[in-house]
Amino acid sequence: MEPSVYRLFLLFFLCLYGLHQTKSQPFIGVNYGQTADNLPPPSATAKLLQSTSIQKVRLYGSDPAIIKALANTGIEIVIGTGDVPGLASDPSFARSWVETNVVPYYPASKITLIDVGNEATTFGDRNFMLQLLPAMKNVQSALEAASLGGKIKVSTVHTMSILSQSDPPSAGVFAADHADILKGLLEFNRETGSPFAVNPYPFFAYQSDPRPETLAFCLFQPNPGRVDANSKIKYMNMFDAQVDAVYSALSSFGFKDVEIVVAETGWPYKGDPDEVGTTIENAKAYNKNLIAHLKSMAGTPLMPGKVIETYLFALYDENLKPGKGSERAFGLFKPDLTMTYDIGLTKTTNQTSMAPQSPTPRLPPAAAPTSQTLPAPPQMILPSPTSPSDKNSGQTDVHNSTPRSASLAHLCSSLSVPSMMLFVSVMYALII
Repeated sequence: MEPSVYRLFLLFFLCLYGLHQTKSQPFIGVNYGQTADNLPPPSATAKLLQSTSIQKVRLYGSDPAIIKALANTGIEIVIGTGDVPGLASDPSFARSWVETNVVPYYPASKITLIDVGNEATTFGDRNFMLQLLPAMKNVQSALEAASLGGKIKVSTVHTMSILSQSDPPSAGVFAADHADILKGLLEFNRETGSPFAVNPYPFFAYQSDPRPETLAFCLFQPNPGRVDANSKIKYMNMFDAQVDAVYSALSSFGFKDVEIVVAETGWPYKGDPDEVGTTIENAKAYNKNLIAHLKSMAGTPLMPGKVIETYLFALYDENLKPGKGSERAFGLFKPDLTMTYDIGLTKTTNQTSMAPQSPTPRLPPAAAPTSQTLPAPPQMILPSPTSPSDKNSGQTDVHNSTPRSASLAHLCSSLSVPSMMLFVSVMYALII
């Protein structure tokens, strides 16, 4: 057989691998909040989601109308619980909650995870945080009683404020006042195989340091990079830096085997006058480049080749949310189901354009207001873990670290079935 034919066979199998990876490893989800009075009906939202490449939806509650609307769509669903003290104190209440909010809908509605509470550390109530673990255990027991223990996981969601240090990423460590609580939660995560969910927001890092180089670093755009003084790794984007800071904290705590999931991340497209960087251009750049980075399967410097399951914030704007203007401007879609801006999520969009090449295509960095220019930045800038985000609720150069096989696989994954058949026919003709 000619060497060229060997190469054709190699490319063919890479294509098959790419198709398998694309179909069997969905990792992009979206948050579906409902603090609004102008949202479309759940049935319309279900159709919208089916027209996109989004394969996971995270709810903050357990609205039966939404859960039913997503039945038989194949879309994975994360639901949330409300009454943490009630779930913690009464196992029968937890059983009743599961029987009401999970059992009637599963498996038609593909519920995969239950979040018990959301960003509990931001409340400043240690007693409430202490109730997370017993609540999670009771929900887990209720799932097991319903023969769903191995099918639906239980966890909770944390903000970056659980870290007392995140700069540089290799020195990430959990806050001492949360350590005992986190230890119990992480032991539960390990025992049940559930993820450790966090909400990294490069947007809030930029708010505290609105300089052009910081903006590019946060938006995955060309920038000089920032070196971790301990590991000597040059980070090229804030998202990797934040996720690796969490990984370092888990490792130093003895739980590096617990999977990390990004439960929320996003960028608002507008905000109050004092909220720098809140533009459609920046929101589009962040989300589109984040998706491209995830699809590259490069992972992070401390987790190379590891795709982090990530939920974008958010599906729609929530016009009744309190706080700064940005809180009501994270939506990827408008209530009339049109896109706020296009980041290549619709199935009719050429998905190949979302996969980063070498170098990765980037949107041009938006200039920060000159009145906001500050002195030169330090090597690493991460958001202060003690500063509360208003949400409801630290790689080697990624351009050079993407595996060649991954790039080819993603290129091939864009081929249609007829195209693949034509490819096979051509190879067969060459061989005979």
